[in-house]
Amino acid sequence: MTDALLPNGINDGGGDKNYFKKGCNPFAQTGRSKLQNTRASLNQQIIKQMRMRAGAENLLKATSNSKVKEMVLLELSYVNSNLQLLMSELEGLNSSVEVYQNNQDSANIPLIALGLKETKEVDFSTPFKDFILEHYSEDGKTFEDEIADFMDLRQACRTPSRSEAGVELLAKYYSHLPLIESRFFSPTRQTGIFFTWYDSFTGVPLCQQNLSLEKASILFNMAALYSQLGTRANRQTLTGLEEAVSSFQKAAGVLNNLKETFTHTPSYDMSPAMLSMLIRLMLAQAQECLFEKIALPGIRNQFYSLMKVAQEAAKVSEIYDQVHQCMIQTPVKDNVPFFWSTMSQIKTNHYRSMAHYFVASALLDHQLGPGDDEDKQEKTLSQVYDSLPEGCTALDILKNKDERQRIGKAHIRRAIFGHEEALRIYGLCKNTNNLEVLQEILKASHQRSVNKHSENENEEEFTDYSEAPKIISKTEHKAEMEFPAAAKGPQSVFSAKQRWTAPRTIRIRSDDRDLGFTLKGDSPVQVVSLDPLCAAAADGLKEGDYIVAVGDTECKWMSVSDMMRLLKDMDEEGIDIQVVSMMDNSTAMPTKSATFCGNLPKTYSMICLAYNEDDKNSKSRKVAKKSSFLSWGLKNKMKSASTLSLPTADKAGALPWNKPCPTFPSSSSYNNDSGLY
Repeated sequence: MTDALLPNGINDGGGDKNYFKKGCNPFAQTGRSKLQNTRASLNQQIIKQMRMRAGAENLLKATSNSKVKEMVLLELSYVNSNLQLLMSELEGLNSSVEVYQNNQDSANIPLIALGLKETKEVDFSTPFKDFILEHYSEDGKTFEDEIADFMDLRQACRTPSRSEAGVELLAKYYSHLPLIESRFFSPTRQTGIFFTWYDSFTGVPLCQQNLSLEKASILFNMAALYSQLGTRANRQTLTGLEEAVSSFQKAAGVLNNLKETFTHTPSYDMSPAMLSMLIRLMLAQAQECLFEKIALPGIRNQFYSLMKVAQEAAKVSEIYDQVHQCMIQTPVKDNVPFFWSTMSQIKTNHYRSMAHYFVASALLDHQLGPGDDEDKQEKTLSQVYDSLPEGCTALDILKNKDERQRIGKAHIRRAIFGHEEALRIYGLCKNTNNLEVLQEILKASHQRSVNKHSENENEEEFTDYSEAPKIISKTEHKAEMEFPAAAKGPQSVFSAKQRWTAPRTIRIRSDDRDLGFTLKGDSPVQVVSLDPLCAAAADGLKEGDYIVAVGDTECKWMSVSDMMRLLKDMDEEGIDIQVVSMMDNSTAMPTKSATFCGNLPKTYSMICLAYNEDDKNSKSRKVAKKSSFLSWGLKNKMKSASTLSLPTADKAGALPWNKPCPTFPSSSSYNNDSGLY
């Protein structure tokens, strides 16, 4: 059907009711779709190898034959080798940042985006219809269309579009989950529905029967989608930078919500330590975009402007250093991609070197003149340094030309050393070697510092290798978490946590305009103050009953006033109403969420390993799944006497550092161009 290929964001209400939000086409040949398809394939290969490893380990425990043990150990070595190769391939996917970058002709340092978690399809049809019949005493077949729509909504969430509409799609599904949980997931019985999600970093599956894993995974994917929106923004424009900052801050806010709400999610990518690192990473990238926003119109080649930008660059370096320290901690370093750790180190050194370069430019290019404000410059310089060299004051540095030159050269040497360190780290990771734009930017920054050193070098002077003072990081615009509003589903007394009798028919008649009871509540209406001698009580009406229908009109969601209008229209013979009574719900069964087995990590379930996705004729599947009709789902000015600019890649080599150049494959093809700084 052509409708299955419609993009996300079409009409979500009104008109033809077959139209509502959809996901992306899973067969679209975009870079992002190819990446997700490869991720799904790797997840299936990993789970296959884990099944083989679990079986071999069980056989090793069960057998006493030495030859069999030798064969099993050999097989285990092959399986473990295959798992290591698959894990490295998955790490390579998480390192493929070029797919998510903006496709404009620009040159920016690449940013890191989170990949979407993969999941299996879930069939709600039979369990929901059975539960509706058993628990609510209604025919589940009358809700087939609504159940199918909900299943299609979840299916669309597997491939959301990289846009605000995609985020809204995930938020819409997430807002349905609390209501679904209250209606169908009872603490006294199991529904037989299993939710399987794959770890974003390891590919290991996790299977649970409750909705906590489903909610947490949807939140993770919302954060991942926000991070992808941030990396796609055009960072050569003010609007694009603001969009990137907002997206990364929202990603951090969603991850923080996930960390605080679901504290015991048994998945490596959603563990507290990993989420803390991801939050820091998102905020670091937001701070980097804020720095680029300051530098976008050009940095004024003046003392105060250079000092201010130096502290802003030092702030970016400081935050990335904190991210790197989180990445090398024991719970995180085993699963975080090496490329991510390398990028955080590169940016730490790169932006620290930029800070030293700007301070050096302020000291070497600007002398304290007769018309300059000494007090203001002294205050500015003293606020930049953590501590001054022994026996030296800020005013001494400003007034003494030789001292100013000495400190300035120390800063430029520190900048050169930092850029060389960034280039050295760049060469250590095979994934960074594919980012030619990053290498060009690092080389351009290094060459600019070398040129500055050459301009101020005097062969007749004695070489002084004094250490440059540490620069205090400071920012006027700190990146902070944003918390996007997510709608919550309505609450109702008709919940899976409550037990109800089957609907009973009661004949009521008005006796001198008196029904013998009063009504209270709002959706649904409850019977109170029942006269035990009235006709309705004799017919079986009880105190506390809920009215679910009046005549042929269903009234679960009616207010008292609407209900009274229906009852006022009854004739002399009276009218039939249907009521339900709440039953005692004292017995409870502990909820089982995950199964632990074998030598797999304790948090992962063997249930998902035992299920063969290719077995389409399994007896456990009561009905065939309904086919889903939803789709899966400027460059700064050139360097002049009055402005400075940030180095960018220049493939042609004809212009200064800020020349935009085509660099990365876009999301539509691996051969198209995308822009980086």
